[in-house]
Amino acid sequence: MPFRSRDGLSWWYDEVLEELGVLHGVFTRQGGVSPAPWNTLNTSITVGDDPRRVRENLVRVFQALERPFASRYDTWLVHGAQVVQALVPRGRRMPPLQADAIITHLPHVTLLMRFADCLPVLVYEPRRRVLGIAHAGWRSTARGVAMALVDALVQAYDARPADMVAVLGPAIGPDHYEVGPDVHQALRTAFGEAAEAWFRPRGRRFTLDLWAANAWQLRQVGVGTVRISGLCTACDTHRWFSHRAEKGRTGRFPVLMALK
Repeated sequence: MPFRSRDGLSWWYDEVLEELGVLHGVFTRQGGVSPAPWNTLNTSITVGDDPRRVRENLVRVFQALERPFASRYDTWLVHGAQVVQALVPRGRRMPPLQADAIITHLPHVTLLMRFADCLPVLVYEPRRRVLGIAHAGWRSTARGVAMALVDALVQAYDARPADMVAVLGPAIGPDHYEVGPDVHQALRTAFGEAAEAWFRPRGRRFTLDLWAANAWQLRQVGVGTVRISGLCTACDTHRWFSHRAEKGRTGRFPVLMALK
């Protein structure tokens, strides 16, 4: 698996996005200043960590990718399918909008999202040179956030799904992601019989494959290339934060994406 490291930080990247010239990184939990249980590169202030440490961790992440910290654009994640268009960086005085997907066409904007089991969905259309990122937990997946991201790129930039490359990053894998009948019913209601392929029975509960569910959705809207990392956050808590595996006492790792 392709990883890079710098100044104690380590991040995973996709080789095809790299070849297309998309600056991006899915950062591991290593190389920051936060103590346990957020050790060490926690980038969320919502989990109990000191905001000053969170800011220092974010500064280190942006330095690792040689991006200005002031270029960042992030959102308040609400497990929905709302998409926002980043037309300027989000300044310190600009409150984050509630959305689980962001798109942009501007090289001076760096998209930022935070994860700890939910699925990062990174999409790039090279003809129009536009990109977007989505946060897909089971609720956002049931609401079609990946499809909403693609549609937003089409509507805003006349992007072509057939030209798009979508990358599904590290997330909790199907062996560890156990859900109840309510989750099974929600996706079954949203997507019909196709959803059955994403579940495996486990007693009275199910396991859910977020990679398979979102890959199917992306292909349904015509995305030409879908790449799956296969990296399970719950399998490797030395490298990744995992809300499930660590019983909620953990941090959030950052995912950055930008046009060079």
